[in-house]
Amino acid sequence: MAKQANLENTEQPAHMETLYRQMVQIRHFENKCNQVYRMGKAGGYLHVYIGMEATAVGWLNCIKHGWDYVITAYRDHAQPLILGSDPMKLMAEIMGRQDGYSNGKGGSMHIYDIERGFFGGWGIVGGHTPIGAGLAFGSKYKGEDRVTLNFLGDGAANAGVFFETLNMAALWDLPCIFIIENNEFAMGTRIEYHAADTELHKRGFPFGMKHERVDGMDLVQVMKDAKRIVDYVRKEQKPYLVEVMNYRFAGHGAADNDQSLYRTPEELEHAKLRDPIKLFEKYLLDNNLMTQEKMEAIDNEIEQDIERIYEEADASPHPPIEDVYSHVYTDMEPEMGH
Repeated sequence: MAKQANLENTEQPAHMETLYRQMVQIRHFENKCNQVYRMGKAGGYLHVYIGMEATAVGWLNCIKHGWDYVITAYRDHAQPLILGSDPMKLMAEIMGRQDGYSNGKGGSMHIYDIERGFFGGWGIVGGHTPIGAGLAFGSKYKGEDRVTLNFLGDGAANAGVFFETLNMAALWDLPCIFIIENNEFAMGTRIEYHAADTELHKRGFPFGMKHERVDGMDLVQVMKDAKRIVDYVRKEQKPYLVEVMNYRFAGHGAADNDQSLYRTPEELEHAKLRDPIKLFEKYLLDNNLMTQEKMEAIDNEIEQDIERIYEEADASPHPPIEDVYSHVYTDMEPEMGH
């Protein structure tokens, strides 16, 4: 059953607590993922969402869960958590364990939960964007009012396939929202060194596509912008390009420890003045929607729960060696005479 956040009642304490819990859950989950990687227990590489929580929480609370589609690249843990995926199965997949969503064979960069409309988790930079457009094409072809959220990074905005995708999405009026998560660095390259025009939302201009740049750190503002744009795309059945300005506090990937190659400690500390969780906490306090004691209790509760999730995932067995050959080739028998 599709469900959508009641955005007319966003000031209700219960709803605001849900949003706060989602942000804190992502932060603690991702912190644990970094630890898992450094303990040598991650099945492959991983990329965390630390500092960008308001972007995923804001946008995914403005769509219909179980109805609309979501696709992203390899920074892909936050979205399934918000959509309701089992965090233990998510952690088990990241750790390459049999109880994971792909039996431990996809890993962090290929999370996939079709039941909840989450189509990955893709490792090729920009390569998933036409798949997202394809999802939007399918829903429009069937006469459905689904919206597809197509997340990508600022580096992927330079990929040729992204421009081809924008052209087809505009040509066919696909209900797809392209969300460029501009965290100012494509891997270890600052945006001014990889983009001739650093206002990435302008990529939509030559295709006649509506486009704009919005804030991705202030959850309240994110949700206002997201609701307005989602409503437009659902009604008009046309694409939209959004450049969401945010900032990652961790490295590009879990092994990116020497960030001094592309940013200074002072820059990072300045960015943390707009920590999305801290900004939302201030909003909740200023509007008497939650007490400091309540927020601290939630933080402690979720931190303990993430530790439990990790222990359960760690107890999950590794896939048996014979599974290396499963799900690789089709099991279909050839037709007679072929």
